[in-house]
Amino acid sequence: MNVLRHARSLSGPANRAVTAPNNDTLYSSAFVDMTAGPVGLVVPPSGSRYLSVQIMDMYTNDNFILSPRTGGAAGTWRLIAPGTRPRGNRDLQLSTPHGWLLVRILVDGPEDLPAVHALQDRFELQTRATPLPLAYADESSDWPAYFASAAQLLSMDPPARANELDAFDAIRNACRSHDFARSGYSPQDAAAIDAGVAEANVIAHSGREAARFVDGWTYPRADLGEFDDHFAFRAIIAVSGLAALTPPEAMYLRSAGDGRGLFGGDGPYRLRLSQPIPVDAFWSLTMYEARDDGRFFLTENPLNRYSIGDRTRGLVRDADGSLDLWIGRSDPGGARTANWLPAPKQGPYALTLRAYLPKHELLSGAYRVPPVEPA
Repeated sequence: MNVLRHARSLSGPANRAVTAPNNDTLYSSAFVDMTAGPVGLVVPPSGSRYLSVQIMDMYTNDNFILSPRTGGAAGTWRLIAPGTRPRGNRDLQLSTPHGWLLVRILVDGPEDLPAVHALQDRFELQTRATPLPLAYADESSDWPAYFASAAQLLSMDPPARANELDAFDAIRNACRSHDFARSGYSPQDAAAIDAGVAEANVIAHSGREAARFVDGWTYPRADLGEFDDHFAFRAIIAVSGLAALTPPEAMYLRSAGDGRGLFGGDGPYRLRLSQPIPVDAFWSLTMYEARDDGRFFLTENPLNRYSIGDRTRGLVRDADGSLDLWIGRSDPGGARTANWLPAPKQGPYALTLRAYLPKHELLSGAYRVPPVEPA
């Protein structure tokens, strides 16, 4: 806890810790413990380079986002726990006693990495490192261990909102009654819990309640990153896009693909942009291999190109300025190769469009991204 760890290279196919990583920014991450007092955060100035600091509570609600949109991230901040009186507008009060910081710094290619590393090295967390307070179950644990661990976490970081607290009362009561040991339940009740866990996994991993396509793309819900008591949606995002930013900071769009959010064909497919995507920062289209468990990862390809966007060097535009992006398993050949985003050699795949600092017309729906279509 209280140690900021920096990724020094852009995400690639070997990075499998977080689902659907981006290939545009370097991440820096820290879990912070404010139970012993405020935690100081020093953010260096980044000039015109996009930099944001996402500050989440332990329910992955975006309590604060420091970025150009919110007045800039640079300066010294104090992160304080619930119940601590703020001393000024540089005090950021989280809704739980622990929190998660996630820094994103834009990288313009491998040659830009040294400059970004120097920027990362100027971040500071002004507090002392502390050990993790407890050992926790993980996603492979059986439900007695998983729910017992969840109950411990809930006691450390209770929900801030009353409606969330009500929803978790059943978990607390079950923990007090049985400590979640399977032997504490009748065979019928244990079987019912088995069935409920299985159903919950289907909801979280299938994306139910999340996929509504408009002109060939999903557009983010308004409660993305500020989930309140929408527990199923929070679970879906935890599986498919953990630590998503709120839409005013970044919009994440998933292509409908062949109709269910995934592509299965060899291609080529084409995304034709007759006008630029309206953003104040940047946009990118990222290719993911789709796993059976609902997670998405970058995939090996002959170009070592995992995303393509407005900063990609060497793109070929038409005489009128429009841009055709080519998606498929095989090189489309000729001038199209410069605009090719390679798909996995086999298996289903997905496309995610990220638009950082979207302009009003994209946020409002006045502008719609054209669909990806078979060429």
